[in-house]
Amino acid sequence: MGIPHKIKSIVINVIPIILMIAVIPFISNDYLLALAYVGIIAVAFAVSYERKDGLIFLFGLIMMALVEYLFIRTGVEIFLRNSLFGVMPVWLPLLWAYAFVAIRRAINVMERD
Repeated sequence: MGIPHKIKSIVINVIPIILMIAVIPFISNDYLLALAYVGIIAVAFAVSYERKDGLIFLFGLIMMALVEYLFIRTGVEIFLRNSLFGVMPVWLPLLWAYAFVAIRRAINVMERD
């Protein structure tokens, strides 16, 4: 696999993240935004699902919810939108969870010959 093909593959896997970030200013309701994220992630998984993507997604969802909670509680981060646990946007762990999947896929692409 050549470098241009690897770059293209990585970029394709990042498109859902770019889309999720792009819709933030347009959907002010955190729950509707979380629902939009679920839809984007479902489409991304329907288009391409690799072995253990679900496990990586679940790990990212749980870990980032906990880590973000700790960051916010210790004053490292502050969010004006606090629909999850009263401290962060409900959609944030979904964004991070899919980012975990995209990072894993990028690593897999880079390791291929």
